[in-house]
Amino acid sequence: MSTITTLPSADVAPAPLMSKLDMTELVMAAKFARKASWADISAAAGMSDVFVVSACLGQNALPAEAAAKVATFLGLGNRTKDVEIALQLPPKKGQEAETVSKDPLIYRFFEITYVYGDTIKELIHEEFGDGIMSAIDFDLKIEREENPKGDRVKVTMCGKFLPYNQW
Repeated sequence: MSTITTLPSADVAPAPLMSKLDMTELVMAAKFARKASWADISAAAGMSDVFVVSACLGQNALPAEAAAKVATFLGLGNRTKDVEIALQLPPKKGQEAETVSKDPLIYRFFEITYVYGDTIKELIHEEFGDGIMSAIDFDLKIEREENPKGDRVKVTMCGKFLPYNQW
């Protein structure tokens, strides 16, 4: 497990840490200014695009080496170290003001869960037994699938099955 990069020790109190929100805004501005893609940023980090994007949006933490590579790649000048540290901080996952996002794409995932959630649950329980799919030991992949009726978005979620303990 990598360690979080720390500020140099001093007799003076350190400056406050950059918030995940401020970090995300700087990352997005730098991404736009550099005309970089998420694939470019993820390649610089040496990690999957899904995980790097989620970290840059404040929902995951990068290991120290990857955080340094991302911050350096983005060319953030005197904010590089602040962003590097913020990328390593543990997030408060899913902390949004809205209960259900009003963003149409994100809302569709809520809608899919509303419509198919019980079906997914039943099929998982039938195949694996009573338990849950981990969102910690988890992979996510987004792909384009060509189709004559219009390209499709293929979302693959792969999580470890965790059976409920019975005692």
